[in-house]
Amino acid sequence: MTAKRKLTGVLTALVTPFRAGRLDEPALRAMARRQLDAGVHGLVVCGSTGEAAAMTLEERLQAIRAVVSEVGGRVPVVAGTGSNNTPATVDMTARARELGVDAALVVTPYYVKPTPRGLVEHFRAVAAAGLDLVAYNVPSRTGVSLSPETAAELAGLERVVALKEASGDLWLDTRILAAVGDGLTLLSGDDFTFLPFLALGGHGVISVVSNPAPALLVDLHRRFLAGDLRGARDLHFRLAPLMKALFLETNPIPVKAAMAALGLCGEEIRLPLTPLSTPLRPELARALAAAGLLEARP
Repeated sequence: MTAKRKLTGVLTALVTPFRAGRLDEPALRAMARRQLDAGVHGLVVCGSTGEAAAMTLEERLQAIRAVVSEVGGRVPVVAGTGSNNTPATVDMTARARELGVDAALVVTPYYVKPTPRGLVEHFRAVAAAGLDLVAYNVPSRTGVSLSPETAAELAGLERVVALKEASGDLWLDTRILAAVGDGLTLLSGDDFTFLPFLALGGHGVISVVSNPAPALLVDLHRRFLAGDLRGARDLHFRLAPLMKALFLETNPIPVKAAMAALGLCGEEIRLPLTPLSTPLRPELARALAAAGLLEARP
């Protein structure tokens, strides 16, 4: 498998469990094992869903080390290393490489609003750390978006092997897919666009929903590849309420609540995020029940 095609299928953006203000490493390892047992194709640690922005450097390294150890090479591990500071991103990417990850997830620099040329040069500089990169486009969080033309330029960089596209804009997705051709592995960054993204020629998803429902996401992907579009579509609609519920408030607030409801970790979340609002909890419970993950309640 070429470097530009090793990150395909369902990659779970793992939540980071905390207990009494500390990283809950046993829970993190147990979640990684559960994902592997469900057949996911890769794991992402210390991304947005993993609250990396609220973790210390030592905690991020601990989490990466724990997941790499637990996975033991069975699937690729991707570590979030991006920031809006290029030298800091280079340093974090080099540290992740030393811990044995397969690639780094590098968000477009937020807040500073770099030009297209600045975006390309940022990724060129990070690539010098010697690790494969997944560029991450999430304009709702960063204030900047990759254009199809800039995505095509990134595809020309040897170490940029994939793009996580999380704009939620299928027209932009269409244009990016057309612009990069076979130059990048293209991953949906929004669960609700996973199936249409595959239909357009995308290669997988970096998923939030697969935290509570890994087997269902894997089955959706398997059915699509087997030509069972009806089956894949049925799973999409079965999961649609959960796709919506996990974004009732800022990610990862709802997914932390979902994982706690399933007994997979505590709900502890770090400021400035706060636990899921009480009025929204019944909708989350109904969505978990609709997906077959939690017994329906009256």
